[in-house]
Amino acid sequence: MLAKPVSELTEKRPLIAWVYLCTMALVWGSSFILIKRSLDAFTPQQVAAGRIFLAFLFFVPFQAYQIRQPDVRTSVRRQGPYLLAVGLTGFLLPAYLFAIAGAHINSSLSGALNSLSPLFTLLIGALFFGNRVPMRQTVGILLGLAGSILLVFFSATGEFSVNAYALLVVGATVCYGINTNLIGRYIRHMPALVSTAWIFFFIGLIALGALLFTDVWARAGRPENSLALLALATLGVLGSGLMSILFNRVVQLASPLFAASVTYLIPIVALLWGILDGEQIYAVQYAGMAVCLLGIYLTNKS
Repeated sequence: MLAKPVSELTEKRPLIAWVYLCTMALVWGSSFILIKRSLDAFTPQQVAAGRIFLAFLFFVPFQAYQIRQPDVRTSVRRQGPYLLAVGLTGFLLPAYLFAIAGAHINSSLSGALNSLSPLFTLLIGALFFGNRVPMRQTVGILLGLAGSILLVFFSATGEFSVNAYALLVVGATVCYGINTNLIGRYIRHMPALVSTAWIFFFIGLIALGALLFTDVWARAGRPENSLALLALATLGVLGSGLMSILFNRVVQLASPLFAASVTYLIPIVALLWGILDGEQIYAVQYAGMAVCLLGIYLTNKS
């Protein structure tokens, strides 16, 4: 087979990157409505632990192959505590927070608040990891926080009203901020597929332990719960498993900044799903989303 010209390869790469980016936005933006559908049959705790356990099952073949490599075994032993910390802050705790919040607030609101993740990544990096934040990004953080205040502390009529469940989603984005900084400081040298597979190994066992004390197996076996089970499987296998690999591939094909731009698309997909599902979106919520996205734009602008 003849090798393809370099020019042809370089022309196709941006298109592939865009396809991957849109795929991630579609799957991750749909996560909030999938949580909502999963909650039709399962408890929030079962949805959270179930999606992590299913993602763990997705990575088992990779783990089985990797464990036979001495350098991987050594790396996993040395980095085990950091892998666990990244798994707890980046996947397990947010899964519980999103599931509990999803039982009480609109999926579109969850999607909008999820966009705060890069803002908290910068803020936590500056406060606890010694990272420098330029003035433009500081303004972006403040705008993002202002937008979140509109979404969390004001009702649809514009009256001041604390939404405690929306605060759980904000807490999940704080976890994401911690997680990203932990990855950058402690495990960025590990191959992405290796670190991701073993992150889910540690937290997958915790999730399995949590599921053993519930009736999730009986619920999953009921025919009337088949759609909810499919939504949960999609959350775990696609949302938590495959998209984690795809994100790293986009970074390789394009750049970290391009990959991070999925943050702009996720709230749009979540909002569209919310509208299709009959959720009411009010002017104050649109304003909050717009301010959040402006803040994200300023923090990511090169």
